[in-house]
Amino acid sequence: MIVGIEGTVEKKEPTFIHLNVNGIIYEVMVSINTSNAIQDKRVKLSVTQVIREDADLLFGFMYRNEKKMFDTVLKINGVGPKVGLAICSTFTPETFAKVVASKDVSMLKRVPGIGPKAASRILVELADFIVDGNAETENSGALGEAVMALESLGFKKDAIQKALSGCSGDTSSIVKEGLKKLQRL
Repeated sequence: MIVGIEGTVEKKEPTFIHLNVNGIIYEVMVSINTSNAIQDKRVKLSVTQVIREDADLLFGFMYRNEKKMFDTVLKINGVGPKVGLAICSTFTPETFAKVVASKDVSMLKRVPGIGPKAASRILVELADFIVDGNAETENSGALGEAVMALESLGFKKDAIQKALSGCSGDTSSIVKEGLKKLQRL
């Protein structure tokens, strides 16, 4: 399975790029957000490979959260890579997390290929979707551990998210700060 690819951009369109990797040119499907983020000729992408009986497709992402979002929506019954890429093109991971948290069906229906039924199903199945806002910092591990610790104590994810927003430090200090805020909620 291919999980990453690095090479020189031969051709760039809004929804795909041709990437030359040591003389072999791969077609990599990308979201519009990733396409806009590609500025240099040399690029390194995280990849999700989808293998079907009639195709072997590569979907590339500049950012880890976008790949996580794509992989998460692919697990939903009835959502394929085309719709997953449309979601990634329509929303940033942070915006998508807000849409899911607020259960905003009308916003999700703006994505090409998603109707009211599919939007409702996606929102129900992704009720626990959390974007790691600090994906590039070392606090992300401590924050993730703090979220799991508070969940194990029986707190709801949405309350935990509210309580931990803006918290930083090591796991124990984040948990202590979160518990103080959760008492007030």
